[in-house]
Amino acid sequence: MTDSNVTWLTQEAFDRLNAELESLSGEGRLEIAKKIEAAREEGDLKENGGYHAAKEEQGKIEARIRVLTELLRNSVVGEAPESTGVVAPGTLVTATILGDESTFLIGSREIVGDSDLDVYSEGSPLGTAIIGMSAGDETSYTAPNGRSITVKVLKVETYIP
Repeated sequence: MTDSNVTWLTQEAFDRLNAELESLSGEGRLEIAKKIEAAREEGDLKENGGYHAAKEEQGKIEARIRVLTELLRNSVVGEAPESTGVVAPGTLVTATILGDESTFLIGSREIVGDSDLDVYSEGSPLGTAIIGMSAGDETSYTAPNGRSITVKVLKVETYIP
């Protein structure tokens, strides 16, 4: 799970994403094709708002299909890794960031579904900075805006969905 292209997913997240992919690949594509055909029959495509909206929706569906396909192809499915007290993909971390305490998951946003839990990928600036750290460790990283951000890891736990 240390490969940056591999994403850890719970079985529930994998099943949910797989169902979404099947839906988009099947009925999602059929529905959008029908919308495009219906809009095409209305005439002049240059000024046909329905046609352009349907084509834009088709682009979004195809992009999501590509993202899901890649994510599922490069996923490791199983239970959350048992925390050893070291920040790793799939662990729940409590840390002080710029003086504010925050609890978040290191991993993919797709793991938590509709939860309000914050998620940072292991490849994000924060994730990269704290992977391998333990409670009590402190570091800083450079945010995308160029600002230096101090982080102190307070607790590392097993993620329980």
